[in-house]
Amino acid sequence: MKDLSDIMRQAQQMQQRLQEAQEKMEQLTAEGASGGGLVRVTLRGKGELAALVIDSSLMTPGDREMVEDLVKAAHADARRKLDDAMAEAMKNATGGLGGMLPGFKLPF
Repeated sequence: MKDLSDIMRQAQQMQQRLQEAQEKMEQLTAEGASGGGLVRVTLRGKGELAALVIDSSLMTPGDREMVEDLVKAAHADARRKLDDAMAEAMKNATGGLGGMLPGFKLPF
């Protein structure tokens, strides 16, 4: 029974760490840029668009498609950075507890 109580204790620790990691991830922000910094996008932890900055030099008639492409590229850059930061936060939260059960894999 000692093994079972150890597993339960470790599971509770894992649950607490995951909750803490989730709260930290919601506070994360990431900025992506494109066009040499002419377009910048800031995302919050859940992927919410927090800010969009477009340099005024891009606001010329006929450049709509280019600006749209730059916004998409900046968003993709910010999303990648946010995903990387979230993966690192989750790795830190679950460190040392991943081997709590042989063959047990976390869903992320």
